[in-house]
Amino acid sequence: MTTKPLTGKVALVAGATRGAGRQIAVQLGAAGATVYATGRSTRATRSDMNRPETIEETAELVTAAGGTGIAVPTDHQDHAQVEALVQRIDTEQGRLDVLVNDVWGGDPLTTWHKPIWEQPLEPGLRLLRQAVDTHIITSHYALKLLIRRPGGLVVEIGDGTTDYNAVNYRLSAFYDLAKWSVNRLAFAWSTDLADHGSTAVALTPGWLRSEMMLEHFGVTEENWRDACAKEPHFAISETPAYVGRAVAALAADDDRARWNGKSVSSGELAQVYGFTDVDGSRPDAWRYLVEVQDPGKPADVTGYR
Repeated sequence: MTTKPLTGKVALVAGATRGAGRQIAVQLGAAGATVYATGRSTRATRSDMNRPETIEETAELVTAAGGTGIAVPTDHQDHAQVEALVQRIDTEQGRLDVLVNDVWGGDPLTTWHKPIWEQPLEPGLRLLRQAVDTHIITSHYALKLLIRRPGGLVVEIGDGTTDYNAVNYRLSAFYDLAKWSVNRLAFAWSTDLADHGSTAVALTPGWLRSEMMLEHFGVTEENWRDACAKEPHFAISETPAYVGRAVAALAADDDRARWNGKSVSSGELAQVYGFTDVDGSRPDAWRYLVEVQDPGKPADVTGYR
């Protein structure tokens, strides 16, 4: 029997309720990891996202995939909750090998195509607290456990590579700042972690066929191509499992330090590691947007997490 590459490894996926976070947790589990899946949506309580997905479901999917899934309700804006979460991981496992910062929840708070003076201020500031503060708070507590052993990995999940975001305004000041900041945090962590033999990477999926995006187009994963009649660019979309496989590949790479401080897409990593999406394809929305599409008329691939 072949040993799975992440057997014995422990991961924390912060923001694992749905979308990219859920499948990152699942794919880490498929590689053998024990995965702590956190978020605010549980079977007992819905978050303000008001979605049906729960962290308990994510944990069950992790276990079904071959790992060990552990659901821990956590508001990552709450210092005490995050500290307690990390202490629990330390008590139960004594180690943390992979930290994935995927907390977002900013879609309902984003106002598109408006100048800053026409945007509601409080929702925008709340977006920044949810999208940036949560990553900083989680890293503050979790990295002290992660650096206990060399070889740790931190992945900041964002929207757009640093190169892409540097020359493309993301249609909202708050959204733009949040997505730029997440990539910059990965760069900051890469400096902090270098002396501890650990790696930090900023990773963006392409246009994700998340639960919310499939619902938006009125399709399912089985018939998602029907949405291409309404939005042709949807042809380059990818399942959340694709970025999940990207994280699992990074975590299993003994030479992962070569990625330290870099900003990459799931499609770029697929070219290096050889994984595919669930249908055998290798979509890469960001490469398409940068190299093929008219830069003056960017497709709106936001709001998919």
